[in-house]
Amino acid sequence: MTQPLFQKVAFIGLGLIGSSLARVIAAEGLAKTVVASTRSQKTLDDALSLGLISAGFHDPIDAVQEADLVVLALPVRATQHILDVIKPHLSEKTIITDVGSTKGNVVDAAKAVFGARLPEGFVPGHPIAGAEHTGVHAGKVDLFANHKVILTPLPSSADWAVQKLIRLWEYAKAEVICMDVEKHDEVLAHTSHLPHLMAFNLVEQLANREDNLDIFRYAAGGFRDFSRIAASDPQMWHDIFFANKKAILNAVDGFEAQLATLKNLIENEDSHALMGLLGHAQAARQHFNHMLAKKPLMENNKVTQQFTILPGAHTFKGTFTVPGDKSVSHRSIMFGAIAEGTTHVTGFLEGEDALATLQAFRAMGVNIEGPKDGEVTIHGVGMHGLKAPKGELYMGNSGTSMRLLSGMLSAQQFDSVMTGDASLSKRPMERIAKPLRQMGAQIQTTGERGTPPVSISGNQALKGIHYDLPMASAQVKSGILLAGLWAEGETSVTEPEPTRDHSERMLRAFGYEVKTEGNRISLQGGGKLVGTNIQVPSDISSAAFFMVGAAITEGSDVTLEAVGINPTRTGVIEILKQMGADLTVENERIAGGEPIADIRIKGSRTLKGIHMPEDQVPLAIDEFPALFIAAACAEGQTILTGAAELRVKESDRIQVMADGLKTMGIDCTPTEDGIIIQGKGKSGDWSPIFNGGEIESHHDHRIAMSFAMAGLRTSGEIKIVGTETVATSFPTFTALTEQAGLKIQVSELD
Repeated sequence: MTQPLFQKVAFIGLGLIGSSLARVIAAEGLAKTVVASTRSQKTLDDALSLGLISAGFHDPIDAVQEADLVVLALPVRATQHILDVIKPHLSEKTIITDVGSTKGNVVDAAKAVFGARLPEGFVPGHPIAGAEHTGVHAGKVDLFANHKVILTPLPSSADWAVQKLIRLWEYAKAEVICMDVEKHDEVLAHTSHLPHLMAFNLVEQLANREDNLDIFRYAAGGFRDFSRIAASDPQMWHDIFFANKKAILNAVDGFEAQLATLKNLIENEDSHALMGLLGHAQAARQHFNHMLAKKPLMENNKVTQQFTILPGAHTFKGTFTVPGDKSVSHRSIMFGAIAEGTTHVTGFLEGEDALATLQAFRAMGVNIEGPKDGEVTIHGVGMHGLKAPKGELYMGNSGTSMRLLSGMLSAQQFDSVMTGDASLSKRPMERIAKPLRQMGAQIQTTGERGTPPVSISGNQALKGIHYDLPMASAQVKSGILLAGLWAEGETSVTEPEPTRDHSERMLRAFGYEVKTEGNRISLQGGGKLVGTNIQVPSDISSAAFFMVGAAITEGSDVTLEAVGINPTRTGVIEILKQMGADLTVENERIAGGEPIADIRIKGSRTLKGIHMPEDQVPLAIDEFPALFIAAACAEGQTILTGAAELRVKESDRIQVMADGLKTMGIDCTPTEDGIIIQGKGKSGDWSPIFNGGEIESHHDHRIAMSFAMAGLRTSGEIKIVGTETVATSFPTFTALTEQAGLKIQVSELD
């Protein structure tokens, strides 16, 4: 750094947290001078010998003179006394922060000292990091790396102070989150303070048994893992329990109520309910750990994963089963949840998007077993059995979940809010909100430009409407029809051209009558769904990457088994055939109400550029990124029109694909509703088409997988950044492509 972040930093207290932050400041050169004040001379001597500070004092007044950052790294109950002592010696530009795990009492202490007008540099903070050992020697420069630091700015906190602290903690490689003081104390009471209280209580309970020696001698790993936190500093936790008394007692009340429920299920040997509770808890932990681990990184536009495709001779052969159809997987959960009776699903896609839908219905009180090896059992609650979720419903990256659930939630008797990740939060939701309002729904898109979060008020009586879709969209159509299940009278949707009909087919499979007359789909409200068995076919959107990969690779021979060939989804097959691909559809059959078949593709002839027929656009809307790769390898020009919908997917797929193709040496021109691609293929010539380069996927899973296929015909290394979202729809993508012959490497990035 050419200029330190601070001139002088003063630590009041220098234990594990303070000394770790001091190590960061020293390692990164963030301050010209670092001093500390503690009562322990040994701590000061040790800190001086370790090079953490340039001077140490017993009196905090001496430490804070001319400091532009004061860090209160001391017991939370000592805050008021220290602030009272140092108050006269602080300047208007001094930043004051702390590292305590409770915030309300820190703010109260500051108000007692400074009055109602708090210093603008006062910004409470809480690094959520720790270690089994304490003291100045226990500090580590990487203690905060990949951990969260919560700042709780007040209305009086100046933006310049907050931003400086954010920069400080980012140098420590921490993830910085800003949160309201009261919310912080409530969240920490449940996630940190209550577990510690429980650990202390359990160890105390067992220690008081007469057979305590045997209890501890034979304790299994679970007990050791859980009780480890009871080895924490008793004085610190004594102070925390009192400092956050109200929130902790509320958390204890909630725990006791839930424990009573669990006790009752065991007493009554209620196997069904107990399995539901245990399964829900297990799934919730897995879901939120998995989905939210990378959420902040994505929202800060930081890449978490990268594909590297190596050049060289590639083969592309084999017989594969790609994951289950995402659209069908979503709907199997939604319809099974509101059906009467039990629904058993096989072939369920265990990708993040479908799991977000599953978790949402668990949050609304539906008992769902699995998924395990693609099998899910849903114990339906009927049309009026959904319960109010206790918090926001997080939809991750799934636009299907949010738009279809908008229709279902509009008819419920409770309020709800749906949120999503950074990508979903940019996608338009007014296209579904507008017709739902016409039905009587109270729905608000609270983000900018009609984007999520989506807030819905319950207790609304819906009325059926006849709606002409301005733009073909299976998601919007389905959302309206699902609201129509609860609406008075008939609900109908007329499409400008046919879109996916998975909702209509599956409603019929659940025993609900749906009429299709040309492009008009209608149903009567007030019916019921009956649980059934659903076999989810392999997803043609996932299969499309292998189809294109085989079509552009010399000597390839790929068979994709049991792929869904719903006639509203087969645009990719028709377009590849028109381009001259050696593609056959074999062994056609019906499974779970959906047509399926095996698809075989050989790399035996050069593709030809075409004007992609507009009547196939809605039938291949998700497959166009992959088809753009095929077009680049074709001989002659390929033109796409009538596909403006591509600009409002997970990314602007027209522009993002055009940018990537140009990076790899392909001449292409994006248009308002499509693209013109000048193919570089030549009849009988299978030499590389693409140059190497770095591609930005914009965290769009289909962009990432499409450019991975370009690696089959590249002369240089291709790096695709932001590929972590591939798991939303195709969690086995890299394993299957490597098995087929693509040389792909996966890297996890900071």
